[in-house]
Amino acid sequence: MAGSKLALEGRVSIISFILGLCVILIPDLSSLGSHAPRIFDYVPEIRDKIAIAVYLVVINLFLLAVYKGPMYKVAVRACLLGFIFGCGLLISLGQTTWTHFGWYMCSLSFFHYSEYLVTAMINPHSLSLDSFLLNHSVEYTVAALSSWLEFTMEKLLLPELKQCRWLSLLGLLMVVCGEGLRKSAMLTAGSNFNHIVQNEKAQSHVLVTSGVYSCFRHPSYVGWFYWSIGTQVVLCNPVCVLGYTLASWRFFRERIEEEELSLILFFGEEYLEYKRRVPTGLPFIQGICVDP
Repeated sequence: MAGSKLALEGRVSIISFILGLCVILIPDLSSLGSHAPRIFDYVPEIRDKIAIAVYLVVINLFLLAVYKGPMYKVAVRACLLGFIFGCGLLISLGQTTWTHFGWYMCSLSFFHYSEYLVTAMINPHSLSLDSFLLNHSVEYTVAALSSWLEFTMEKLLLPELKQCRWLSLLGLLMVVCGEGLRKSAMLTAGSNFNHIVQNEKAQSHVLVTSGVYSCFRHPSYVGWFYWSIGTQVVLCNPVCVLGYTLASWRFFRERIEEEELSLILFFGEEYLEYKRRVPTGLPFIQGICVDP
């Protein structure tokens, strides 16, 4: 049953993501590459808007015709993320002052899509629309909106601040490394990985201490922590770099303490020994304190 679920939902998401990504093949949108400064520097071209709107309508009608109910909800989310990734590529490759925002669009859309796809691969029993993490929390949404607002305001008022290429490249490196570490952790944990902290131990639940887990107790959180900060370094958002660092640190400190309470209940001395040997991987976060 798990295999058939993966074959269906995983395949639907891949096809839909690629359909969205095909926006880069639309002839009218190819003009983004050479005319992106005109389009994205506040002088929009009506032809490009029409091309985008028509493509989205056509592809949505296609998905509606092919998929029904819950499967359509999967398809439309994956397609949208593919579309955003494609637009990010066009902006990134174009001669535009918005190049770094294109990098950010690719980073953000790939993160959310790959969360779903990897979950479909390793733990299809826990797979749901929430696996995209698009509705992670109100705080997450506010943080994203804040970063877009800061980038836009500073782009208008301090455009030179957004052209620090070496800093954006450093942020992109943080994003890639953070993404790689998180996905490595998910693949290593396999069916033991879940986006929701588990309060009851499943029969198949084992303590994973190999691979990246031999370096960090919580490698998926380490990866996500540096990925989130890296997205703001890419955008050269000084306010959000600080805000994301503080908010992420606080979130993961509380999350780790909550998770480790469950892990101690599940595995007892085995986890305590592992805890003594391996750090959390996050700065100044030790995890739950246990009296000797």
